Amino acid sequence: GIEFIHSYVFNKVEHIRFNSTVGRYVGYTELGLKNAEAWNKGPQLGQEQAELERVCKPNAALHYR
Repeated sequence: GIEFIHSYVFNKVEHIRFNSTVGRYVGYTELGLKNAEAWNKGPQLGQEQAELERVCKPNAALHYR
C-alpha cells in the first residue's frame, strides 16, 4: 500500500501531521493538538484525503511500474 504523510513544521518542530494510514491529523505540540482536533472536524481532512487519491496514488503507480 501507499502512505501519504503531510507534516506541518515550524522552527524545526513538527506540530501536526496528516497520515493516510491513520486517516486523520495527529498533533504533537499543544498548538498541534488543538489544530488536529479542529482540522479533523473541518474540510481540511477531506482535502488531505483527496490529495492522496488525486496526486499520490496515480504517481505511485507510475513510479512502481
